Amino acid sequence: MTIAEKILAAHSGHDHVVPGQLIECRTDWVLCHEITTPAALRMLEERGMDQVFNPDQIVAVPDHSVPAMNIKAAKMYQKLKSWVHEKGIKHFFDVGRGGIAHVVLENTGLMKPGQTLVSGDSHTCNAGALGTFATGVGSTDLAGAIYAGKVWFKVPETMLIRVTGQAQPGVTPKDIVLEVIKRIGADGANYMVMEWVGDYIDGLDMEGRFTLTNMAIEAGGKTGIVALDDTTRAYMSARGVTPDAYTEYQSDADASFKVIVEVDASQVEPTVAYPHIPSNGRVAGSDRIAVTHAYVGSCTNGRISDLRDVARILKGRKVAEGVQMIVVPATQAIWKQAAQEGLLEIFVDAGASVSYPSCGACLGMHSGVLGPDDVCISSSNRNFVGRMGDPSAQIYLASPATVAASAVAGFISDPRAYNDTINAAD
Repeated sequence: MTIAEKILAAHSGHDHVVPGQLIECRTDWVLCHEITTPAALRMLEERGMDQVFNPDQIVAVPDHSVPAMNIKAAKMYQKLKSWVHEKGIKHFFDVGRGGIAHVVLENTGLMKPGQTLVSGDSHTCNAGALGTFATGVGSTDLAGAIYAGKVWFKVPETMLIRVTGQAQPGVTPKDIVLEVIKRIGADGANYMVMEWVGDYIDGLDMEGRFTLTNMAIEAGGKTGIVALDDTTRAYMSARGVTPDAYTEYQSDADASFKVIVEVDASQVEPTVAYPHIPSNGRVAGSDRIAVTHAYVGSCTNGRISDLRDVARILKGRKVAEGVQMIVVPATQAIWKQAAQEGLLEIFVDAGASVSYPSCGACLGMHSGVLGPDDVCISSSNRNFVGRMGDPSAQIYLASPATVAASAVAGFISDPRAYNDTINAAD
């Protein structure tokens, strides 16, 4: 079996499962935020099923529209918070103590290798970098998970993505995942697990791995996953979690993979996904496209390593006239670390705005919504029509380094022009 199949078998009472098999799966964790959770709670209340399977196995993080941007958002936040207190939810990361739910969770040590996670958010697959089966569900399935700690799954097939070689300076995991999505298409991994292997993956830190698994959904995937190794073990150890607290799974040598994708990292260039689909990838700087907005943040690329990449390019430079640049650290802890390292000062001196840790403008609700005909280069994960604001706005997806290079130039640019600053920092 594959890693995903082993985890699902262990959580459904089976010795063996196969793709296509329907199972009732036990969930170790349920992740809740203020947008999709209230709808799930209403379903339970209307049916007299207003209970929680285990308040110690639910993590609640308001993140999509915080601090509240209007009365409706405030009411959704109030609903989540009152439910948390009423049910005694143990793990609540309130405004001022949290950030983007996926990034908050990955850093807590609560989610452990070999476990399962569901949430009413498509980028729940982010946690797959820890060697977990983590996936987004609709509010109805979320309600069932909150009530019973179980959810129905069809066991997915697995796509093996083998990335080998050493990436060029200036090429990041975001470029790798955009290259893969460009090759296979936005539905190329439809309802599949995207399992990442190869010496390039072995050499990646956890932050880079989270970027890869985070965007499985942009290829239609059910989730992304990376096998547990010494990097994962060290990451868990740093959070006080010892190996006896989790189960390690590896895909068997004779496991069956639906598709195998081979990528030579040395041949990948800085990649930009043009509107209006993440698979529309082209080499950064192929066209001189002027931008009005540059956005750094999201659960894909709002981590400290991402902010360091941006600071290396912005240091001693200015954001181009006419470009509004917004930087959103993914969590309160990342914001604090960026401040301690002097990164926020670099951003402000360059003319960028630093916003509160949240989902921000990624989903077009808050903190930098795009207006008519705006052109934004963003380190987020989706560039659908209307995703970040007005339907006429154009969204280009890229790495934080490419976003920073483009903000300085005023048009979409290749970050390799700044490789001297990257090498100097290294």
